[in-house]
Amino acid sequence: MTQTPLAGIKVLDLTQIYQGPYATFLMAQAGAEVIKIEPPGGERLRPPAHARGSMAFAMLNANKLSITLNLKAEAARDLFLELVADADLVVENFGPGAMERLGLGWETLKTVNPRLIYVSGTGFGLSGPDHDLLAMDHTVQAAVGLLAATGGPDDPPTRAGGAPSDIMGGVHMYAGAMTALLGRHQTGEGTRVEVSMMDAMYFNLSTELSTLYATGKPPPKNRNRSPSTVVPYSIYRCSDGRYVAVICIQERHWHALAKLMGHPALVDDPRFSRKERFANEAELNRIVGEWMLGLPQEEAFALLREAKIPAAPVRRVQDVYGNAHMLARGSLIAANHPGMGEVYLPTSPLRFSNFNAAQYAFYPELGSANQMVLGERLGRDDETLAQLAEAGAI
Repeated sequence: MTQTPLAGIKVLDLTQIYQGPYATFLMAQAGAEVIKIEPPGGERLRPPAHARGSMAFAMLNANKLSITLNLKAEAARDLFLELVADADLVVENFGPGAMERLGLGWETLKTVNPRLIYVSGTGFGLSGPDHDLLAMDHTVQAAVGLLAATGGPDDPPTRAGGAPSDIMGGVHMYAGAMTALLGRHQTGEGTRVEVSMMDAMYFNLSTELSTLYATGKPPPKNRNRSPSTVVPYSIYRCSDGRYVAVICIQERHWHALAKLMGHPALVDDPRFSRKERFANEAELNRIVGEWMLGLPQEEAFALLREAKIPAAPVRRVQDVYGNAHMLARGSLIAANHPGMGEVYLPTSPLRFSNFNAAQYAFYPELGSANQMVLGERLGRDDETLAQLAEAGAI
């Protein structure tokens, strides 16, 4: 089969930065036509024309078309409404009320297209006392409790690396959109989908909340130790200064590790029985740490892997850029971009046995689809487009 899963689905993408663009990236990679609608100067993450490029923008905007509309201009809003009439999805991650202030909120758009699915992504939702808080990944991590649960016992609240709130929010926006498409198949009617990054991130605290429920107290911050009672569970330094992460989630893992270290008798040591290991974690970590310090990272990892002990080398950013495993799977592609040069770019994490993925296409140049979408599809001639551009509407 050569068809993509979302072939024929038309998406109007008003999103910016990370959260929303990741959701629409997944749609584009699944074969939807995603029209990225940017202000005439481009969305905030798009690099300036003279810049070499932006890896984040390239990652999140592959396989999209770009048109420019200044939605503060009446002529641009009219063009947008024409596009809405034939769209399946409108996706935005502006602050609450922004689209309503433009006269383009859900209540307006659903009258133009009753089958429309309108996906709204925010930091804290469209309701509740905190709905109007300014939301960035950092502030969402703080508000949901993740910063307070990260780091060591004496550390101040610590930010998790990357942008998990944004990406988790984007995953849920995509999931909400797909759920709504299935719902429309049953009812014939569109709906509004609302996703809050805070709501999406709350589930990351499942272990901490379980401890709070069971004991009445949150678990102490313990950096790389288990938030429960699993031991060994840590990150160990190797002879080359690199690290390996190890977790013995089952007894057979612990038995295999004791044997691998040359200390099989530890299995029968009462201090390291399943019931007592957590109480003696420091001593056990000392033993494992001494063994690990005698080996370079790759050798230690190879031994642990062969013994079927859950472990992974702690890779640096430069180690995962162009990662061989991901390249072999097609999760990364090696490409040569006219402006960025030779780069590794990620494809969709979603795979379908009976559908093809869309052929990978670099992110679009700003407004490169104006002629096709506004001209050919909406019937505006070159003179009209030039007038719209001169007026600042596109």
